[in-house]
Amino acid sequence: MSDDAAPARRVPTALPIDPWMMAAVLLLTGLGLVMVYSASAVTADARVHDQFYYLKRQLVASGVGFALLLAFLKLGYRRLEPLAVPLLLGVVVALLLVLVPGIGKVAGGARRWIDLGIVRFQPAEAAKVILVLYLARSLSRKKERMRMFSVGFLPHLAVTLALVGLVLAERDLGTAVILLLVLFVMLFAGGVKVVYLLGTVVLAIPIGWKLIAGTPYRMQRITAFLDPWQHRDGIGFQIVESLLGIGNGGWFGQGLGEGKGKLFYLPAAHTDFIAAVIAEEVGLVGMSLLVLLFAVLVWRGFRATVRAPDAFGCYVALGLTTLIGSQALVNLSVVLGLLPTKGLTLPFVSYGGSSLMTMLAAAGMLLSVSGGQGGFLKAQRAPRLAAAAAEGSAS
Repeated sequence: MSDDAAPARRVPTALPIDPWMMAAVLLLTGLGLVMVYSASAVTADARVHDQFYYLKRQLVASGVGFALLLAFLKLGYRRLEPLAVPLLLGVVVALLLVLVPGIGKVAGGARRWIDLGIVRFQPAEAAKVILVLYLARSLSRKKERMRMFSVGFLPHLAVTLALVGLVLAERDLGTAVILLLVLFVMLFAGGVKVVYLLGTVVLAIPIGWKLIAGTPYRMQRITAFLDPWQHRDGIGFQIVESLLGIGNGGWFGQGLGEGKGKLFYLPAAHTDFIAAVIAEEVGLVGMSLLVLLFAVLVWRGFRATVRAPDAFGCYVALGLTTLIGSQALVNLSVVLGLLPTKGLTLPFVSYGGSSLMTMLAAAGMLLSVSGGQGGFLKAQRAPRLAAAAAEGSAS
């Protein structure tokens, strides 16, 4: 057979998405839908005479979230780079609007939401992801100048502190902590001098203590954390009920839907403390599987970080993985009584439309980086496929 007649060699192609990461996201979201219904059905029936009330709202949020996931996956993370600054300005405006009476909605003593009709949107949730995009854009462009205080450290700190100040004005200390954690990790990876980071931590300790000690409800949370059983009928009630639910779960749990803590004992059972309901109903085995799913997501996120095709993608993957992993760790630590109550949702699992939509959008960006192509468009694939075909024909 002549060379001209030789069949073209089949060129193996990588999967367009990371199946492990996608499976973890799907399973966490599916688990969340099941547990939101289990944790809220009785409460919803008593309050609004519709046991599916919270589930239906969560389903709407998941539908919008998966649409965002697919949109970002199709669009590609590279096309988000020029949008980082406009998005940052937009979220600052949204955070300011939340503070305006009549626009920002109050719930649980905090003003954090803008009512969009079918859903209430929390700009602070979007601020976490948009900060990652802004930092990734800036760090990838400054490169060797990152070791300069006035270029690599101060501007990023100033932008983050502006967002932190706005979310603190909304009485959202948990989101402020996550924003600072993301900043610290990304600046460290970007090459900022460690002395700048450590110096900031030292200066932040007294400021953080002032924010806690100067606010009665935050100080009460510290008191409840240090000795919840001493205050089990008061400020320690939530933590005690969470620990009781976890203890009742044992190895395999009381059975799906059979938990008792959610029956008007455990406040925020379907939101911040949904992990306690999971532990009570599916036990240590179920909780271990939950932690395993987050571990898989973080593992594949860091894998995408080191294999990203460019600096912007590397920082996006690092920031989003840090965001998801740290928020899950803080939430689970609170539920287990290892940290004071923070008011943070469990990513993909807790009830909360803003949180779910934002996390699924972040997952779409992360999946785009893990694909290594910056968007799966024919225009991007065509040159590689043509080169592969030519190589096959030549051989």
